Amino acid sequence: MKLRGLYAITDSQLLTGRFLSYVEAALDGGVTLLQYRDKTEDESRRLREATELLKLCERYKTRLIINDDAELAARLGVGVHLGQTDGSLPDARALLGHKAIVGATCHGKLELAERAKADGATYVAFGRFFNSQTKPNAPAVPLDLIAQVRAKVHLPIAVIGGITLENAPQLVEHGADLLAVVHGLFGAETTQEVTRRAKAFTTLLASER
Repeated sequence: MKLRGLYAITDSQLLTGRFLSYVEAALDGGVTLLQYRDKTEDESRRLREATELLKLCERYKTRLIINDDAELAARLGVGVHLGQTDGSLPDARALLGHKAIVGATCHGKLELAERAKADGATYVAFGRFFNSQTKPNAPAVPLDLIAQVRAKVHLPIAVIGGITLENAPQLVEHGADLLAVVHGLFGAETTQEVTRRAKAFTTLLASER
């Protein structure tokens, strides 16, 4: 599957009080994948918010991904992203079918990406590359890992961790396909600024390769 572009990830605390307006502003600027990430146990709210996001994504022709919850993804008929401790990737693939997008966190390890490919992943994700507010304690990953993964794994590569418009170009130059962004996109003062940032990230990926 050819996946390339901005990979927007929601943050329930960052988006408090402006959840749908900021997400729609990002979609208006061009988003390839939108990941709904909510670590709370409030299942009814998660279902409601994910359903609202799916409606938005359908309007903007963006693919919705659910973080860490294959059952919710199956309920909505969308994709899932799994961390290393968030359940079995083969089980998620079996549940969601062969057409669904199933992403895998690989931290900074090539062997995890090779295993994810064997298990049926659609894309592999690496990070953090820069200082991250979302995962401040995650170990840093060297930029040259991207080329190693590209040579060995042949799946779309998502990169995450402290990505901003200032540092994103070097990730794209090293071969990243998907820029996974939280604060660098949604940590803006206005919806207009969210849209501007989304367009800038999208242009960056469209102009390379």
